[in-house]
Amino acid sequence: MVRVVVVDDEPMVCTHLRTILGSAGDVEVVGEAYDGAAGVEEVVRHRPDLVLMDLRMPRVDGITAIGMIAALAGPPHVVVLTTFDADQYVLRALHAGASGFLLKSTPPQDLIGLVRVAAEGHTVMSRTATRRLLATADGRRAARDHRLALLEELTEREREVLVCVSRGMSNAEIAAALFLSETTVKGHISRILAKTQCTNRTQVGLLAYEAGLGR
Repeated sequence: MVRVVVVDDEPMVCTHLRTILGSAGDVEVVGEAYDGAAGVEEVVRHRPDLVLMDLRMPRVDGITAIGMIAALAGPPHVVVLTTFDADQYVLRALHAGASGFLLKSTPPQDLIGLVRVAAEGHTVMSRTATRRLLATADGRRAARDHRLALLEELTEREREVLVCVSRGMSNAEIAAALFLSETTVKGHISRILAKTQCTNRTQVGLLAYEAGLGR
């Protein structure tokens, strides 16, 4: 018997999932909760094989709850339930410890089969959601690669200043290290921001880190 805890801030969604999963002879919903904190409590109480977790919930959100569950001794597998309205949340959930993600619109029979597979420790991902996630990742990668290519336009001095920025140095510290005036440093940083299409020092510092500068 696969024992499942359902966590979603919409009681109707929990009821719907309970009905679907309850129709399978080998799946049992042993608990449900309407926010992340209560979800963790249900997991501790019932020790299920699998948790179906919504992401956007009051008090403690799904991503935080996933991290808390992953920290438990012998934690259950967690699968994210999503409408896929925000790709970055799914990525964060996977990094937090989720073993997969499914759309809430997954057909009932498919959902039952995927719950069985997930309970065995396998990764499950909706094909539709996966395509969208990969498309989003490809878009972000292309944007990052474009910005990294812009570093080639920097002069040698600007690259030296950029390395200092990536190390968290202030303008005064950069000026002292490179034997420049603070006014000159400010000018270099302004040109670096313009050339790399970054809006602040944090962004350009991260870009330098991704490029392997100053490590």
